[in-house]
Amino acid sequence: MSNSTFPTPERRNFYGRIRGKTLRASQKDYLAQDLDALTLAAVTRADNPARELVDLSRFGGRPLWLEVGFGGGEHLVHMAASYPDVGIIGCEPFVNGIAMLLGKVRQQGLQNLAIHPGDVRDLFEVLPAGIVQKTFLNYPDPWPKARHHRRRFVTPEYLNALARVMAAGAELRVATDIPDYVRQTLEEVPLAGFDLRAQGGAPWDDWRPTRYEQKALREGRLPHYMTFVRLA
Repeated sequence: MSNSTFPTPERRNFYGRIRGKTLRASQKDYLAQDLDALTLAAVTRADNPARELVDLSRFGGRPLWLEVGFGGGEHLVHMAASYPDVGIIGCEPFVNGIAMLLGKVRQQGLQNLAIHPGDVRDLFEVLPAGIVQKTFLNYPDPWPKARHHRRRFVTPEYLNALARVMAAGAELRVATDIPDYVRQTLEEVPLAGFDLRAQGGAPWDDWRPTRYEQKALREGRLPHYMTFVRLA
């Protein structure tokens, strides 16, 4: 999909499939023409040529936000359009979702958004510590079977890496319609250095519903929203 070459060691994934239904011709066009320009690239560190950092120069020093698993991109595009003075990175390994996002970005002409089309852990490894000011985790894969709970994002493997790149006082928002995911989130996230500030059934003032939330409501599952703050 892209020439980006972040490391990809063997490990347990928190996401499922990376391809879905056959892409439409327009979506194939988005991937072919737009993806590389929006994909973050790694750059060699001047102080240590053996290591890389991600190139964030496109954001021009804007505060940095992150969305982990943007799905079809509804929320990500809404945030980028609503906050033009912020730079937002969206991470998503699902090719169909990436194609949908690219179509929305082309339509709106957004300039403050970039993509990592893969595992967010690869991005964590090349982001500077304490740089992310806000993170969104919206309707992550629930992995409902008990034996798969260790694949959920809200486990130490992911949360500790996320905590490293988030600034003190930065906000982490989590939305899910799965009660057991709420339970695990409330148990695990504070252990990674976050303080719970709010939770319940009312979304944030700038919330944009996603296709996954709309599906949950149609099927009778109630959304739950949680807000955490990264401790110093």
